[in-house]
Amino acid sequence: MNYDVCLHLDARDPAILALVLRNAENYLNGLPGESFQLDVVANGGGAPLFAAEGGEFDALRAKTAELMQRGVRFKICANALAENGIAHERLWPGCQVVPAGLVEVVRLQREGFAYIKP
Repeated sequence: MNYDVCLHLDARDPAILALVLRNAENYLNGLPGESFQLDVVANGGGAPLFAAEGGEFDALRAKTAELMQRGVRFKICANALAENGIAHERLWPGCQVVPAGLVEVVRLQREGFAYIKP
């Protein structure tokens, strides 16, 4: 059985980012011993969240780093970064930049990833 999953974030809302991170952690914890890939794709308003600092973002950044250590890939849309004037270097460490977030979501779906949008 294929357990690969794509979590899609396009809202500029830290509470929704926190939900995505909880969902990712719960998914990892719910499949001990299974082999799968979990990708979080952020575009639109979600992309800038991965460059934010201070306050609640410090905890979100730490949780993202923890999930990366467990194999979760965070893919951030280059188009959304450009639209918001955010240089790729400002992203949290470990985040990958993809040319277009929506195209990445479709690509993952074509590879058999389940799609989940909170």
